[in-house]
Amino acid sequence: MKKLAISLMLSLGLVVGAQAGDAASGQKISGACAACHSKDGNSAAPSFPKLAGLGEKYLLKQLKDFKSGNRKDPVMAGQLAALNETQMADLAAYFASQTRTVGYAAKDKVALGEKIFRAGNRATGVPACLACHGAKGEGMSAAGFPALGGQHGGYVKAQLVKFQEDKRTNDASKVMRDIAGRMSNKEIDAVSAYIQGLH
Repeated sequence: MKKLAISLMLSLGLVVGAQAGDAASGQKISGACAACHSKDGNSAAPSFPKLAGLGEKYLLKQLKDFKSGNRKDPVMAGQLAALNETQMADLAAYFASQTRTVGYAAKDKVALGEKIFRAGNRATGVPACLACHGAKGEGMSAAGFPALGGQHGGYVKAQLVKFQEDKRTNDASKVMRDIAGRMSNKEIDAVSAYIQGLH
């Protein structure tokens, strides 16, 4: 298991030291982000991710990927076009330092969602989500694995579907594409709902 985790981190480029950002400087330039993600990173709309507490390394990687086009989103690419690496690191530090709000899981999806999150699906080779994202969805910040607990279920589902359909390709080792590709739509729906209420 340790070898697998190290292999994943190396393949994702997460072991290499990332530039540390300054949260106070990030807050000063975060105004444009608030329109979609809210001032403290707790977006109200389920189509926009909550950035609060997501993890500094993960956030910085996503910002760099949006800017470079490695992760496709024309709106985000436009927002980041004028920012340099220091400014992106500062934004990542600011949003990572914020506390995420938690939602509620749909009762009819909790049982299956919890099963997938905590134990995976041995029959189809889906690993437990908690292996990388923590038992309470707190993530592994040092490894760059995002905190998922409390994230909008709609957003999580949309990302899992993108991974499943090979439309989100910024996971260098294809780990998430492989996992999501083994999941049924019912499992994706349930685990996304479960994550929304996880804390």
